Amino acid sequence: MTSQKITRATGIETGATARRINKRNAMALGGGMALEWFDFTVYGLMAALLAPHFFPGSDPVASTLSALMVFAVGFVARPLAGVFIGPIADRIGHKKILVISIAAISGSSLLMGVLPTYDQIGVWAAAVLVCARLIQGLSTGIEQAVGNAAAVEMATPGQEGRFTTIVSGSILQAGIMLASLVSFIVSACVGGDAMAEWGWRIPFLFGGLAGVFVIYLRRSLPETGAGVRSGDAPPTTAEVWRQVWKSRLGFLAILFVVAGTQAANYAWTVGLPGLARAAYNEDPTHIFAVTTMLGILMVVAGTYVGALCDKYGNLKVFTIVRFTLVPAVFLIVLYNQRGILTFAAVMLIGGIAIALNQTLFNFIISTLMPPECRTTGMAVAYGLGVAVFGGTSSYILVWAQQQDMVWAFSIYAAVLSLISLWLYSLAVRKGQVHFGR
Repeated sequence: MTSQKITRATGIETGATARRINKRNAMALGGGMALEWFDFTVYGLMAALLAPHFFPGSDPVASTLSALMVFAVGFVARPLAGVFIGPIADRIGHKKILVISIAAISGSSLLMGVLPTYDQIGVWAAAVLVCARLIQGLSTGIEQAVGNAAAVEMATPGQEGRFTTIVSGSILQAGIMLASLVSFIVSACVGGDAMAEWGWRIPFLFGGLAGVFVIYLRRSLPETGAGVRSGDAPPTTAEVWRQVWKSRLGFLAILFVVAGTQAANYAWTVGLPGLARAAYNEDPTHIFAVTTMLGILMVVAGTYVGALCDKYGNLKVFTIVRFTLVPAVFLIVLYNQRGILTFAAVMLIGGIAIALNQTLFNFIISTLMPPECRTTGMAVAYGLGVAVFGGTSSYILVWAQQQDMVWAFSIYAAVLSLISLWLYSLAVRKGQVHFGR
């Protein structure tokens, strides 16, 4: 009989014949991350539709910009989540934080699905919407980091890239794809007019109710974290921050890897769909069909790109994948007038590069912090990168289109990508990569 064992903390089979992932653990971890991004993405997809209900005005583009600013507000809370909750996760482990975060984000989604509009309660509608987005931002800010940290620690040694990009890539991206798919199905069933009037609420309600199932799954997750793995006493908060400071090059690399990825990602998943609806009046059903196809690309990419890192090395794969973003972001300039075929071509051709980077970056940033401060360092750097560069990306793109300066956004996104590649290469040379070849 071929020898085989189960790792103490994770339940992942290892041995000569089996290196299988515990499917329940993978679905509990990845399913929560998928729901997190389902709830977060739905707002971006619905921004142009809900804008008149919460930010009424005569100019639909101006209303959409207001709604996108609320989208950006959700990112402001992310660094705060890392600062205040990250050290707790590094000290006590990940499981409790993962359960609480998904409860908060799904509850916020449910609230947005039933929230009265401006016509019903006036400015309080927008105020409550902003509060719900802040709660989602806090939850998402810690969920991403804790989920990534748990993923690399649950992985079989030598398969960290494969496991992380499946859980934090493919399964997570399935949540984003599901946001587009649910939006497409609802829009196709009720029609464009009804979707704009009340149908936009249904995806929010779906995400909120799905949170109950994910909470049930996550209660069975094994505990992970530096103290759990080593058996040592939990570090103090001060010790966690000292480790972050010692790993400041890795911290900076995480920030710009996230910045380059998310500036492009939110241009594709929120900015371009918002532009198509608000500026060019494309049919929302067609828009959601295209964004669903983009989601399929991202799901497929995650099943391969991490395994390539395990085989050929992180730096080599990341360099190739990151360089693909540079020409991809310049495709945006081609979509300068109404035309659903042009929109689809830009979204799907450029989407190949977006998909590869969006599914790979979670693993790359997970390698740049030591276990003693992995959640804190990753959460704060990730939160800053997304808040400053990702959360503003869709707003900048729509604004640039109004000024006939879409090319400037492309240059901006390309420069961020190149900076991130330089910093990651430097971190590799300085020995600040802790997983992978």
